[in-house]
Amino acid sequence: MSDARLVYEKKDGAAHVRFDNQRAHNALTSQMWHDLRDAAYDIAQDRSIRVATFRGVGGKAFISGTDITKFADYATGQQGVDYERDIDICMGAIDAIPCTTIAIVEGWAVGGGLNISSACDFRIATPNARFGSPIGRTIGNCLSAHSVARIGAAIGVQFAKRMVLLGELIPAPELLASGFLHQIVEPDELDSAAETLSRRAAENAPLTTAATKEMLRRLRYAGLPDVEDLIAQVYGSADFRRGVATFLGGTKTLPDWTGD
Repeated sequence: MSDARLVYEKKDGAAHVRFDNQRAHNALTSQMWHDLRDAAYDIAQDRSIRVATFRGVGGKAFISGTDITKFADYATGQQGVDYERDIDICMGAIDAIPCTTIAIVEGWAVGGGLNISSACDFRIATPNARFGSPIGRTIGNCLSAHSVARIGAAIGVQFAKRMVLLGELIPAPELLASGFLHQIVEPDELDSAAETLSRRAAENAPLTTAATKEMLRRLRYAGLPDVEDLIAQVYGSADFRRGVATFLGGTKTLPDWTGD
């Protein structure tokens, strides 16, 4: 039985979400995704919460991605559409949190880790943090329109292209200069930096914070196109099945992409 879990706690006007799946560098299982959704719903409904933090357990990774073992059973593009819809619901719950959200990043923030950190209002990272979404070099799937809009708005389109089209993992110092990261601190200073930022955020007028965040959320997603045909094409492809098989097989060679 997997010991992967999401830890959710509330104390003194703050909510803390921790991702604990250390054997897989905190990769998210389906249950962890759904527990994250439920925690976000609870935070949104609790008016006493003024700030929420998200952090990986163990000091080596924020989130290294998602457990994709179920992808081996996918036979149709519609299954990919359904999967991305489910992820959109979970991520949408984070987007809708009305208080300030902070990602505390150590190590890898890849795939779902990039998406979740992008959904947060601020990101603090250690110097060794790396951010990316190398799906074009691993399993050959694609993201939803909401995920592309979220990541692109937070990190910038050119950085997003480098991550997806070139499969790069971008180091924290490069993302500090871009504004994606609020601060880079050494590991032994991370708790103090997070506490200082959380305290400052919690002092803000909650209605001002909530209204501003909701305005930005509506602007970010206004007029997004329907891209489910593209998602179905990718998830229904032979390339996707080949990529999943190669990834789950543990080989380090790139799949033999054919475009079919």
